[in-house]
Amino acid sequence: MKRKVMGFLKYWAQLFLLPVYGVSFITPRSKKIWLFGSSFGKRFADNPRYLYLYVSQMESCEERPIWISKDKQIVDFLKQNHLEAYTYRSWKGIYYCLRAGVYLFDNYSKDISFWLSGGAKKINLWHGTGNKKINYDNKFDKLRHPKNNWERFKNFLITISNEKPSHYILATSEMMGDIFSSAFAVPRNHIIVDGYPRNDVLFSQCEIKPVYTKKEEAAVSTIRGLKQQGAYIIFYLPTFRDSEKMFFEAMDLVVFNQFLKDNEMVFITKLHPKSKLKEQFEMVSYSNIQNMDTDIDTYSVLGFADMLTTDYSSIHTDFLMLNRPSVLFTYDLDEYSKDTRECYFDYDSYMPELRTYTMKEFMDGIASVRNQDNCESGRVELRSKMFSYVDCKASERLVKKIRRIVEK
Repeated sequence: MKRKVMGFLKYWAQLFLLPVYGVSFITPRSKKIWLFGSSFGKRFADNPRYLYLYVSQMESCEERPIWISKDKQIVDFLKQNHLEAYTYRSWKGIYYCLRAGVYLFDNYSKDISFWLSGGAKKINLWHGTGNKKINYDNKFDKLRHPKNNWERFKNFLITISNEKPSHYILATSEMMGDIFSSAFAVPRNHIIVDGYPRNDVLFSQCEIKPVYTKKEEAAVSTIRGLKQQGAYIIFYLPTFRDSEKMFFEAMDLVVFNQFLKDNEMVFITKLHPKSKLKEQFEMVSYSNIQNMDTDIDTYSVLGFADMLTTDYSSIHTDFLMLNRPSVLFTYDLDEYSKDTRECYFDYDSYMPELRTYTMKEFMDGIASVRNQDNCESGRVELRSKMFSYVDCKASERLVKKIRRIVEK
């Protein structure tokens, strides 16, 4: 009860920030100061992470990239790596939030500081390209489709700090550009069509030098060691949903681990940060099944995977960049279908990969796809629709495009 009361007071206290937001429109802003943030200020991850690193590592860069976070540990980590970063409530954080001419984020400008963002160019790098309908296209989204005036009133502060028609949105292809224009309610000329910076690092030719946390360093070292020993690496990256708890009902991990050992495979699980099964997966202890911490940035390790196994996650779309096999494990299809969002495309025609529904089908599918991948042509066709560029140059092109936007 106390937590609910505090949450209520904290939410409505934002009313006092409305004048601050108004003032932020008149503070002088520099086109050369670019702020980056991710995941509501709680993570150093995703597209902002890799574009930030690219800009920070550019030779004779004109811009000043600064990471803003709510997490002091993230700020300290970046400073230890000689990168500029501040907490959003520090004096320097507030100063640069009011001075920056460009905000780059992957959800909303509140990833950095919405109430100090007026007057800045806001560029949403977003965090996934998939088949589920999102934002305004998702008719079940209560924030964007309130059922009555009460819902509209109680959510109006959130609505203020969410998308704006003036934002620019990154989409990975012309087709996805049309979809995002509708989903985010922005003009089509505010859609930037290019690759995701996070996918640059999937390619060996990528020029972005990695900056790993200790957990990421350990994970990369472990996976490299496994590959040197000749192990076939399978990543399991499921999305989060209520019915994911059925995984342990569908799987006999003793039998599955023996299958992996017999075939010299290592099954590495990494849950979505919002998953409810974190503690259960952390308790899993088998020779050929390893669990990766949810705090580890997926794209620091995804390029090591020989095969991806997932369910309904948009991670499959990014894995298309590597043209490596995937096997889907949708053990909870009936339960998930009752509570899922609508899709942009018919799932059967959209998904080229093998789909499995039981543990036996899953094991048989992994073995057969490893030996003979029959899905490559469909995978390449889908990739051409989802991505206009298949290379490691997205960050380089984006910097040039953002510079042009800033000069408008």
